[in-house]
Amino acid sequence: MSGATGGAGASGEAEAFAELLRTLKERSGLSYATLAGRLHMSTSTLHRYCSGIAVPPDYAPAERLARLCRASPGELVELHRRWIVADAARRSKAAEHEGGPGTPAWTGETPREPGGSGDRSFGAAGAAAPVRTRGRRTALLASATAVVLLGAVAFAVNLPSSGGGGERVGAATPAEDTGAAGDGGKEPPASESPSPSASPSASRSGTAGPSAPASEPAALGGDDRDAAEDTDEVPLTVVANPYHYETPCSQEFLVDREPEQVGPPATEQDARRWAGAYGAVSADEQRVVLTVQGTGDDTVVLESLHVRVVSKGTPLAWNEYAMGVGCGGKVRQAAFGLDLDGGSPAITPGGQDFPFKVSESDPEVFVITARTDAHDVRWDLTLNWSSGARTGSVHIDDDGIPFRTSAAADRPHYDYPPGGGEWISERG
Repeated sequence: MSGATGGAGASGEAEAFAELLRTLKERSGLSYATLAGRLHMSTSTLHRYCSGIAVPPDYAPAERLARLCRASPGELVELHRRWIVADAARRSKAAEHEGGPGTPAWTGETPREPGGSGDRSFGAAGAAAPVRTRGRRTALLASATAVVLLGAVAFAVNLPSSGGGGERVGAATPAEDTGAAGDGGKEPPASESPSPSASPSASRSGTAGPSAPASEPAALGGDDRDAAEDTDEVPLTVVANPYHYETPCSQEFLVDREPEQVGPPATEQDARRWAGAYGAVSADEQRVVLTVQGTGDDTVVLESLHVRVVSKGTPLAWNEYAMGVGCGGKVRQAAFGLDLDGGSPAITPGGQDFPFKVSESDPEVFVITARTDAHDVRWDLTLNWSSGARTGSVHIDDDGIPFRTSAAADRPHYDYPPGGGEWISERG
């Protein structure tokens, strides 16, 4: 292959990442100067990425390069996996040079660009292939695209900032952590409102309800306190992006405003801010990406993923706005589906089903697609886990509030043609 080759100072992880970048670049037939200009970066920076001398601090530049080079969905997933590994190695090496404690690995979502391409790859039959990575401390959970796509939505029990100035995309609340492998990790009853708090709340009773008030516990000695902290810590993290775009044109929102009151459409990385600014609700289907990762060397078994419908009503009588036009037909690739119109909605696999296993060096990414044709639905998720004799569950929602998906129900539909500068009704 012509072009840059691995730099002398490149680590094995960085070189594996750079190798795929070079493959995509060479296949595109575009020069470094042309690609750099389209990516709004210097030619030297792009060359350093493609030679393995440097690893981009977040995944967004690599994803833009891959899409510009017409990478396939499988290549996007593999590139994302290699970036995670290379970034973790870079951070670990930097921490060693500083002589300090290890720097937390990539959190799964760059806060200012939530919803990258960290979803599962799909085979010919539509089954999702697990994403395998190494060296990360924050767990990621991604959804699968089917009737319900829970794709690149990042949830974290404690999502550290990546310095991008963005906001947190989702929240995962530890619902329970029991010391016995008995009846722990039950799905909370539908009538119970989960706490949006992200602080761990351990329970020894084996029930999923809130702990009863208790008197101030006796102070623990040093060894006892350390043991208690080790036992109560939830052994995984979850990161979620509630608005994963299957294609640039796949996301549509319902907004209770007229076109002249709505700004231009948002890219995936800006979708959450856009939706928050206009009170937008996903139209017809919602793709949430979840990335789950263990926080230590011990294997954590992801036993099951349950859906809870918080409320269900008539579809919203709002206008529908498309986030992109001219992308052609939608490709329906399924890993996990969710039919919100069913009497008892449940996650349905399009390929491999639960259980899955994760650890710090081996996260899992799931993509799930939730769909409704007849309702306005608020919903959330519960992930049940076990690790040795411990069991527990993690509550997953959109940063403290339920996910919300509404049928468009033939509402007025608006597109924003490139270069047009305004929303245009598809009915003319």
